[in-house]
Amino acid sequence: MSSTSNLAQILAARIAADGPLRLDAWMAACNAAYYGGEDPLGRDFTTAPEISQMFGEMIGGWVGDLWLRAGKPPLHLVELGPGHGSLMADALRLLGRLPGFVASAGLHLVETSLALRAVQRARLAGWSAQWHDRVDQLPTDRPLIIVANEFFDALPIRQRRAGTELHVGFESGLFGPAWLAAEGPNSEWSEAAQAILGHLAGRLAAQGGAMLIVDYGYGGQVIESVPLDTLQAVHRGGRVSPFHDPGTHDLTAHVDFSALAAIAHGRGLAVHGPVAQGALLGDLGIAARAEALKQGKPAHEAGAVTAAVLRLTAPQQMGAIFRAVGVTAPGWPVPAGFGNRGLEGAGA
Repeated sequence: MSSTSNLAQILAARIAADGPLRLDAWMAACNAAYYGGEDPLGRDFTTAPEISQMFGEMIGGWVGDLWLRAGKPPLHLVELGPGHGSLMADALRLLGRLPGFVASAGLHLVETSLALRAVQRARLAGWSAQWHDRVDQLPTDRPLIIVANEFFDALPIRQRRAGTELHVGFESGLFGPAWLAAEGPNSEWSEAAQAILGHLAGRLAAQGGAMLIVDYGYGGQVIESVPLDTLQAVHRGGRVSPFHDPGTHDLTAHVDFSALAAIAHGRGLAVHGPVAQGALLGDLGIAARAEALKQGKPAHEAGAVTAAVLRLTAPQQMGAIFRAVGVTAPGWPVPAGFGNRGLEGAGA
């Protein structure tokens, strides 16, 4: 019996015994199985670091520039949900050429998937890294520079609408939505995201440092209404029902940047952005890096570099859908790519 069919049986039995599962419990169980099994990256979706080395190099430049302007302090470099380790490997290739950085920085990866840890360990061979299951296991002795690319969107959410809250039931051999009575305003929110951001914001306030969040979501400008249903499931690059075949596809939801920013602001941190991913990468110099990579390359290789830049930065592709937020501790400089652009009401 496959692990996914076993998960379906476990969830069906759980629902039979205790009633419909709240959406966040369903999402947590499904994604734990999904990321804990066969490597999904490149099969169901492709992240920015897998599109081109330039993405990780730009993030490395962002980290290095911030470290220099902060006075070259000893620190811990952290990535949340590192995937294949491509972003960090590309970032470290640049950071390794920065005098003094390697000797000053510890490397920490927060990853629960043993399969992905194995891939990361191979990709980062030659670097001394530590892996953690949870953010509260990160060290407390130095400032932290934290990178979270497509991390928060996979955390469990809750949805409430018209006096009911979304649960998942099981009937006639199928899982499906079940709306149960609940009090409170119409909303979609992630308690898991808020808890993780709250913990990390407290760490940054106490230890110093900064955080870069890159994801798709909303918030940070005047909007007429907040989305009430952004839950989606992706399988082999296409949309599928989030209630079918648990554990076989990626469940995600849009990130509420305003909610995360409010938490960071409440800990006394400065919040910068959000800015479009395309704008951030442009400010960090991706066009110049692309030209350098194309030098001396045959036409088809140079064309692939150009195509990658467009995919990462063009508004109709990833450039506008994905957005970036920077968070900095008191006394730390404004990060590159953000200038004086702050999230309204977030104390930037």
